[in-house]
Amino acid sequence: MKIREKILHAAARVYAETGYRGATTRRIAREAGVNEITLFRHFGTKDVLLHEAIESAGTEEPAAALPETPQRPRTELMEWARAHLAAFRARGALIRTCLGDRTIPRSGSAPAAATHRLALYLDRLRTGGLARDDFDPAAAAALLMGALFADAVGRTIMPDMYGNDPEEALQEYLDLFLRAIGADFEESTA
Repeated sequence: MKIREKILHAAARVYAETGYRGATTRRIAREAGVNEITLFRHFGTKDVLLHEAIESAGTEEPAAALPETPQRPRTELMEWARAHLAAFRARGALIRTCLGDRTIPRSGSAPAAATHRLALYLDRLRTGGLARDDFDPAAAAALLMGALFADAVGRTIMPDMYGNDPEEALQEYLDLFLRAIGADFEESTA
C-alpha cells in the first residue's frame, strides 16, 4: 500500500473513532506509521487530509451490480441491497461521526452513484413490464437506499427501534419496496 493510501486509511479510522477534535495529526501519523511532516507534505493541512480520507472511504462500491436486463427483481435487488447494507455497516462508525460533526462528503459519493444506478434499473423494470409504470424511479431508489442507510446507522444507536433480525429486516424492506412499485416478488424457482 502506498504511503498516501496508508495515511488516508489511518485518518479515516482515527476520525471514525475520535471525531475531528480527537483526530490529531500526531495520532494519525502514528496510526499510519509515518511522521507528521509526511502528513503535511502529502496533504498540507489536517482539514484537507480529513476531507480526502472521508471522501476516499466512501468511494469503494460493493461488487454487486444490477443487470442490464432485469429478470428476477427480488433476487437481483436482494443481492444488491445486501451488499450495500454491508458496506454501510462497515462504514457505520465513520458515517455516525460524520453526521455528528456535520462533515458531509462532497458530491460524487458511492451511495449517490449507487442510488442513480438503482434508479436506472428500476426504470428498466418499468419499461420491461416487471413493475408498475406509475412511480418515479429516482424517488423509489432514494427510498430503498434511505432504508438501508437508516438501518445500518441506526441499528446500533437505537436498538429498540430495530428489534428484528437484520436479515429478516432486509427481506421485509425489500418485500415492502417491491409491493410499492408493483414488482413481482414471489419469484418461482422454475
